Amino acid sequence: MNRNITLRHFRSFVAVANTGSFTVAASQLFLTQSSLTATIQQFEEAVGVKLFDRSTRRVVMTPEAARFKAEAERILSQFDGALSDLEALSQGRQGHVRIAVVASVTNYFLGDAIAAFRQAYPKITFSLHDAGSEQVEKMIANGDIDFAISTSHHGIDELVYTPLFEDRYGVICASSYAYAQGSRPLKWADLDPAEYVGFTEDTGIGAFLRAHAGKAGFFEQQHDEVSRTSSLHAVLRGGGRYSILPALAASSIAPPAAGKGAEPGPFVFRELSSPRLSREVCLITRRLRSLSASSELFLQYMRDVISEKPVPAGVRVLGRKDGKARQTEKNSA
Repeated sequence: MNRNITLRHFRSFVAVANTGSFTVAASQLFLTQSSLTATIQQFEEAVGVKLFDRSTRRVVMTPEAARFKAEAERILSQFDGALSDLEALSQGRQGHVRIAVVASVTNYFLGDAIAAFRQAYPKITFSLHDAGSEQVEKMIANGDIDFAISTSHHGIDELVYTPLFEDRYGVICASSYAYAQGSRPLKWADLDPAEYVGFTEDTGIGAFLRAHAGKAGFFEQQHDEVSRTSSLHAVLRGGGRYSILPALAASSIAPPAAGKGAEPGPFVFRELSSPRLSREVCLITRRLRSLSASSELFLQYMRDVISEKPVPAGVRVLGRKDGKARQTEKNSA
């Protein structure tokens, strides 16, 4: 790493690139033209690449500079945003949190976390992104969001994946469907691929099941597909179809029965066995990059809710030691 390069070099480069003029850029930066020229020359010498072709009429970026411009602007935007966030937080508990959360976490945990957080920090706002796990990894790597709670898709080296909880896969279907009958876990061998409603390959669920399906040739036959859990309700409601979901994701469509002997709802969830499959939901962050103060605060609230809230059978919160967690683990065994 060249430690002689500073934000001053980045700002000078972006100003000249955007204006196409050393004179105009120097005026915008409140610098003399000679000072700006010297800064750009230092930058070029430090990186060993010519950044601008100069003539008496105009200044044009070299191909290398044109490729670098978007990255330089992103770095400056992240720095300015983080600094602004920290200053606002110290002055009035203000800030902005940019996150992506897998749908099941949104439905089960996120609302509780935001409600509690708002009471303590009413001036901090949110950007919540709904995207598949593949897109989520790209958004974190590009700095578009602060963190995510999702599943690993490609496992990118520059990202850090910290496991939060795991939940087992099972079959979800209308209560009138044949697979809804019985209480024991279903086996993969019992499933008819023709009536399966799957998830697209860019989703964490879709990618995981394609890699770990417990029945040979299960994905070779054409079948219905969705890209969101919210779409699954409409597809399964008419009967004649089933899907495979993790327990927490299924709970938004098929909530656990109110008590022993209670009438089943319109949908039923039954765990799958032979083999049993589980997904791991992680906190995903950018390696060697600190979270903003606002994001750190909200993440602690998310961790507290995930740790303390009772979870459906089949879900195991990692690192939780209270009686509720142990009971959940026993029920899901």
